[in-house]
Order: sequence, then structure tokens, then C-alpha cells
Amino acid sequence: MVEQREVELKLEVPARDLRELEHFAPIKKIRGGNELLTSVYFDTDKLKLHKNGFSLRIRRIGDRHVQTIKRGGNTAVLERDEWESETEGELPDFKAARKTPLRPLLSKKVRRALKPVFETRVRRTTYPIKHGNGEIEVSVDRGGIIVNGRSHPLHEVELEVKRGAPLELFELVHQLARRVPLTLSAKSKAERGYELRTDEISPPIKAIAVHLAPNQGTAAAFQIIARACLRQLLANVPALQAGDLEGLHQVRVSLRRLRATMSLFDELLQGNQSAALKNELKWLTGACGPARELDVFMEHLVKPFARTHRGKEVVALRDDVQHRREDAFSRAQAAIDRARFRALALDVVKWIEIGDWTRDEDKLKQTLRERPIARTAAKELRRRYSKILKRGKRLDTLSPQKRHKLRIAAKKLRYASEFFVDVFPGARPARRHREFVGGLKKLQDCLGELNDIAVHEALTAGLIERDGKTAAAQRAFTAGRLSGHEEVRAAAVLKSATKAHRAFSKLKPYWN
Repeated sequence: MVEQREVELKLEVPARDLRELEHFAPIKKIRGGNELLTSVYFDTDKLKLHKNGFSLRIRRIGDRHVQTIKRGGNTAVLERDEWESETEGELPDFKAARKTPLRPLLSKKVRRALKPVFETRVRRTTYPIKHGNGEIEVSVDRGGIIVNGRSHPLHEVELEVKRGAPLELFELVHQLARRVPLTLSAKSKAERGYELRTDEISPPIKAIAVHLAPNQGTAAAFQIIARACLRQLLANVPALQAGDLEGLHQVRVSLRRLRATMSLFDELLQGNQSAALKNELKWLTGACGPARELDVFMEHLVKPFARTHRGKEVVALRDDVQHRREDAFSRAQAAIDRARFRALALDVVKWIEIGDWTRDEDKLKQTLRERPIARTAAKELRRRYSKILKRGKRLDTLSPQKRHKLRIAAKKLRYASEFFVDVFPGARPARRHREFVGGLKKLQDCLGELNDIAVHEALTAGLIERDGKTAAAQRAFTAGRLSGHEEVRAAAVLKSATKAHRAFSKLKPYWN
């Protein structure tokens, strides 16, 4: 059994552009090797392996059969854990599988229940390309995923480092992306097959948990967290493209988490590359923001109001908001479909893995990269906790803008607490962590409601049309009723927020 850490990028390419790859200069002068690959994936009827983060396949390559076990829980986009061995036939080799992390799942009951659940059939053309001091294998896959007798198209490009460093891989993929519209993908063939098997095509994906060790270096810890954020972003792009509003929400969550991570590790990451990426991520966040704001406005205020208030103007106002929401959602989809986003995704993964910050020779930066994450985390948590306590002392007197900043600070502290949950082990820190995150969530929810109310007031003001005095007056009257509804709610929410901050300030930090 061979354990490997694949260093590869998986990219999606439109079928119409596959032929264009053959004209890419480094590929054009090489005769590619062709082979037909048939891979059968095994699991139980209840998909026990998949639910535990594993995939098990038998791939037929000519007369050979190769068993591959992959761990799908890895948050990396660039690397994947896999265990590979040759088998004598088309059925799983349990003896070889016992030498992998899959072993605890392979009870007698599970072994008996394993059966084919789907398969992939692709014609792979492979190009070994020498680039710089390394060798990159470019594989172009054309074929399909077969589930329940139906074939679903599959077109992918994979770039894998065979010799050398990841830098050569990124240089090559950027050259290729200038010729062909490539989209960085976080999904393996196995993940796509399972989606088809369960009829959950492009389901929204929530935040991916990260696991850190207290003595892990700060740089390594940052990479683990950032990879998880990027993976969540990429995994939710198909849902957003399919028109799923929850997919849009999860894209925004992933962007907030990634930007919060950059803020948490700002001392480590300072530099021109980081600043440029912050601006691009801010652009994408802004492109997705209006659709989410209008969705919350519609579902939480306009629809309930329309159900209890009658009149043509109420219906017209509801329809107006609906149209605005649809337009904003289309703009978010357009941003995701742009070359600018595709380039951003490639830039982010490159920056995470081999950005300038990883090679900065400044001694202070070198020390910081190697510092145990427990020390870095405690310092950052302490600083942010103190800031929230100070800013929230007179929460009821803060302006909406300052309450908004307090909400962002609370959100960043909560993300940090989720990221660092494993960094402070032990029963007492674990108990304090639960209490701390619970109290922080209550405060964050209240501040979030106050921010929604402020956003709703701005959106309501924007609903008043100027297409005639009578129409404007009627629309203004209806909008005023909406605004009044929110003003009444604001007083109660502000009281709850003040109470939540007071309770939170009494909790004991879990990192001491």
C-alpha cells in the first residue's frame, strides 16, 4: 500500500473549449498518451464510507486494476490524501485497505454490504510537460459519471506535480488559463458521483471544520484555515449558479470567513500580494451583498407585511422588491461567471500555498511563521475580546455605524473561536469555550438584527418612486408603514443586545 500526498489542481473546462487545449504551446509539441479509465466506486446502501469522509474505488487501466482510497475530509484544494495499491480483480482488497485510515470502518458487516454505487468512464489524454526545474503532468478527461444507468458529462483538466515544487504548477496553470476559461474546482469525481447518487446536485455547503494542534506552527495553521474557507467558497459556486439562494448565502459566509482569517493573521500576511487579494475579495463580497440583503428584506419584512396588509400598493411594493432581488441575484451570478472570479480563485490558492508571505526572509516573520498557534491564537483572541468589551459598554448610545463595526468585531471573534477550538485542549477550556461561543452568538444575533433593521430602513427609503406625485405619495405611505414596523422592533432588539453584551462580558476566557 502506497500512501501519497497528491500535489494537483483540478480544473473544470467547458466542453467546447477542450479542443483549444491542444493548441496550447507546451501541449502542442507533445504527443499525448491516451487511455480509457473505468473507475467503480464502492459503498454501502447507506453510504457509510462517504458519510465518514472516504471514497473507495477500483480503477481498470488496461489489464490492471488499482484500488484507491481517498480521504475526502481534507480541506486542501491543492493536496489530497490517498492510499493506492494494485489488486488482482474488480473487487475491493480489504487486506490492503486495513493498512489505511479506512480500517476502523471495515467491520464484517460493512465489508459484506459494500457494492458498486456509481462509476466513471473517461478517456484521459496525458501530457508530461517539463516546466522550469520540474515536471507537470497535464491530464485532460472527457467522459461521464454513470449513476443508476444514466451518464452525466464530465470534462476536467488536472495538473499534477510529478517532480519539482508547486511553483512550476501555478506558473503553468496561469499560462493555460490565459488561453482557456478554467475554473478551479474543489470537487473530486467521487464527490460529484455521490451528489448524483443522492439527487443532491450542487447542494449548498456549510463551513468546513478545521482541526489544529496546539504546537502547530502559525503559518501551517493559517494555511489549514484558509484552505477550508476557499474550499467552502468553491463548493458553493455551483449552487449559486443553479439559482439557490442558500448557495449565495454560503458563498458570502465563506468570503467573510476568509477575510476574517486574513485579519486574524494580518501580522503574518502583510505585503502587496495580501493587500491586492483583500481588494479583490472585497469586490466579490460587494457583488454578492445586495442580493442577500434584499432576500432577507423580502423574507423577514416584506412578505410578512404583505400577508397582514391589503391593498394594490402593498402588492406593487412586494413585486418591486421581488424584481430587485432577482436583478441583484443575477448580478451575483454574473460576477461568479466572470474571468475576474476565475483568476481570483487561482490567485488565492497560489497565495495560500506559496505566496510571498511564505518566503519572507525577515527574521520577525520567520519567527512568527514557526510560533506555536496556541500562542498566536491566545494573543489575538485576548486583543479582540478586549475590544468588544470596551466598544459595547454603552451599546445603547452607539450610532448604527458603530454598532455595525461592533457586529463585525463580534463575528470575527466568533470565527476565530471556531477556528481555534482544538488549540486549547482540556475539559475546563472546552466547557468555557462552549459558554463563550454561546454568549457570543447571542450578542452577534442581536447585533445582526439591529444591522438588518438599519439596512431595511435604507432599502425602504429606496422604494419610493418618483413617477408622479400621487404614486410617490402612496408608495411613501406604504414604505413608511414598513419603516415604522422596524422602528418598533429596534427598541426591543437594542434592549436584548445590551443584555447579551452584559452577560457576555461576565464569561471567562477559554484561552487562559
